[in-house]
Amino acid sequence: MQGQYNVLFVCTGNSARSILAEAITNHLGKGQFHGFSAGSHPKGFIYPQTLEVLQAVDLPTTAVRSKSWEEFIRPEAPQMDFVITVCDQVAGEVCPAWPGAPITAHWSIPAPAKAIGDSEATYKAFLLARSLLQQRISLLMSLRIEALDRLALTSRLAAIGQTEAPTG
Repeated sequence: MQGQYNVLFVCTGNSARSILAEAITNHLGKGQFHGFSAGSHPKGFIYPQTLEVLQAVDLPTTAVRSKSWEEFIRPEAPQMDFVITVCDQVAGEVCPAWPGAPITAHWSIPAPAKAIGDSEATYKAFLLARSLLQQRISLLMSLRIEALDRLALTSRLAAIGQTEAPTG
């Protein structure tokens, strides 16, 4: 593996966590990593808080949309190097056979849309999801991917998924 890496982030609804991951990857990736997102059962909309926490750090939101993982198993779809599930529900589902046999991992991110409380508490849950994803994506991007074999990459991605939430 060498060059540009395509990363697909999968969630159930493709309305919060996977959208955040896509935008963060495209921002931090600077041509080396290209982020995509999809849902097993896409909601067809993006939570306003998702867009708010992206815009708060000047990440573009115009290209993001809620879409099905079916788009990424078509012959004309970009081939993925990595497929990362970011919600526990979708991790328990039977995923499609991804073309190209990408390396897969699961990074459990708490569902910000399920935050109970006032709008400030909900917004903080979206901020936490963004921070955790940014931390894990940064760790992925710091790997010397070309120097690692498939087993080592799989192990490293799993370890990144165990990274604790940032404090502060």
